[in-house]
Amino acid sequence: MKKLGDAELEIMLTVWAAREPVTSGFVSDALKGRRDWALPAVVTSLNRLTEKGFLRCEKQGRVNLYSPLISERDYKAAESRGILTRLFGGSVSGLAAALYDGKAMGEKEIGELRAFLDELEGK
Repeated sequence: MKKLGDAELEIMLTVWAAREPVTSGFVSDALKGRRDWALPAVVTSLNRLTEKGFLRCEKQGRVNLYSPLISERDYKAAESRGILTRLFGGSVSGLAAALYDGKAMGEKEIGELRAFLDELEGK
């Protein structure tokens, strides 16, 4: 699966969150305050995401409607596996240690992780 750049990821997060086909105007409005792009820049990015296979574009009258071809869950899973492999040699404990050492994971997050793992194991 191809990797998204930061701006492309913001657009995809907007499309995924909408849960229905969106217009370029919808995306442009949703990005205001985070990325104040002119509408032509948003359209260009949407077209690139369509070419890369992330979005479907359907013409409806004079409007293009964009919908995801790849789910948010599938993209995040692929990216997570890639990060885990590239940076930590596939070691989940290495990732956890780096997050803990870097103060990105504290006692609260460790508790959440424990609860999540217990839930997965059916405890």
